[in-house]
Amino acid sequence: MIPPLLEVRDLTTRFKIGDEIWTIVDRIGFDLCQGKTLALVGESGCGKSMTALTLMRMLPQPPALVPTGSVLYNNQNLLDLSEKEMRKIRGSKIAMIFQDPMSSLNPVYTIGNQLMEVAELHLNLTGDEAFQSAEEALKAVGISNASERLFAYPHQLSGGLKQRVMIAMALMCNPDILIADEPTTALDVTIQAQVLQLFKDIQEKKGLAILLITHDMGVVSEMADEVMVMYTAQAIEKGNVQEIFNYPVHPYTLGLFQSLPSLHNRKGPLRPIKGQVPSFQHIPGGCRFHPRCPFSMEKCQTGLVKDFIIHDRSSHIAKCWLHDGSEESIRKLPLLKLEESS
Repeated sequence: MIPPLLEVRDLTTRFKIGDEIWTIVDRIGFDLCQGKTLALVGESGCGKSMTALTLMRMLPQPPALVPTGSVLYNNQNLLDLSEKEMRKIRGSKIAMIFQDPMSSLNPVYTIGNQLMEVAELHLNLTGDEAFQSAEEALKAVGISNASERLFAYPHQLSGGLKQRVMIAMALMCNPDILIADEPTTALDVTIQAQVLQLFKDIQEKKGLAILLITHDMGVVSEMADEVMVMYTAQAIEKGNVQEIFNYPVHPYTLGLFQSLPSLHNRKGPLRPIKGQVPSFQHIPGGCRFHPRCPFSMEKCQTGLVKDFIIHDRSSHIAKCWLHDGSEESIRKLPLLKLEESS
C-alpha cells in the first residue's frame, strides 16, 4: 500500500485574543494520498481555512500560538521546520489556491511578473527561461494567447482567467499537494465547471493530492474521494464520498444535506439547521452540536465525545454518542435513519 503524501495528526491551533485563548483547529487528523481529493466541508467559520493556513504555516504569530500535533511530509514534521526551511516547501511542494484571485494577485504587477517571480524563487530560472516557464504555465491551464496575457494586469482579466492564473502559479513547480480554498466561489456556473474539470485533468496527469475546502456539496460530489465534515473547529464525521452522501450518520451532516434543494422534492421547503453556530468564545461543553441537535441526550452535554467507527467500516467515523451501542442510543438511531430517508 502506497503511504500518504501528507499525514496530519491531532493538529491544534489556538489564537490568543487579549486575555482569552480560542481553539480554532481542534485535534484534526487526516491523510492526503497521491491522486486523491479530500474535501473539508462545513458552515462558514468552522475552521476549514484555518486548517489549511496552519498546514502552510501562514498564520501570523501573534495572535496565533505555536500549533501542536504533527503534519508529516517526507518523514518530517512541518510544524518543526524553521521559516527558511518551510519556505522551500511552501509554494513548491505544497501549493495553495486562495478563494479570491483578485486579492491574491498584486494589482500593480503584470501576470508575467508574478509568474516569473515564482520561477525565479523556486525554479532558479531567470530572463528568457523564466518567461518561457511562465508562458508554458498559462498554456497548461488552457489560457489562449498566453504570451500576450503575460503583459496584462489582473484587472484586465475576467474572474475565470484570474483563477486560472492562480492555478498556473500554484502548479508551476509541480507540487505534490494542492490546497484549494473555495476555488470556485466567485465564479459563475459555466466557469466553475471549467475550473473543476481543469483540476481533474491536472490531477489525472500529475497524480496530485488535493485538499479541497468548500461548502458546496455539489462540488464535493463531483470532485472528492473522501470527505471530512467540520463543526466548530472539530472533525465530526469522516468517510469516503459514497458513505457520507448515502449514509450520513452525524445529525449535523444530515442537517447539511436536508438544508439543500432536493431533486426528489423540488417544491418542498428547505429544512435549515435550527439555531446558530456558536462563537469560539462560547463553545458549549460536551458535543458542540448538542444545543442544535434534535437527538441530543444527557451524555451529549458534558465531556469529550469519542470517534466511533460506523458499521465496522474503519473509513467511516463519526464523533457522536448515537453510535456508542448503548440502549438509549439504540432507541434514538431509528429516528435518525427516519430523518435520513425523509
